Amino acid sequence: MEKIYHIGVEATLDVIGGKWKPIILCHLGNGPIRTGELRRRIPNIAQKTLTQQLRELEEDEIIIRKVYNQVPPKVEYYLSEEGKTLREVLIAMAI
Repeated sequence: MEKIYHIGVEATLDVIGGKWKPIILCHLGNGPIRTGELRRRIPNIAQKTLTQQLRELEEDEIIIRKVYNQVPPKVEYYLSEEGKTLREVLIAMAI
């Protein structure tokens, strides 16, 4: 079922609401980053939660997951163009 939003803030909070997504987005704003590095930069997040949050952000097209064809596998995450616009909102909120 498609969600209906009455104002833009509802949609924004649905996508980046919660404890961890804004933090993840701020870290990704500095450039592509691997999951392990995100885990080190956000030590209080559980691996399962990090994976779940990354998947949700990817589904919402806020971040892009790039898989390199190598052994061992290498995966990087970075902000999509839409994600970059959300990061600007987060920076404004932090000031």
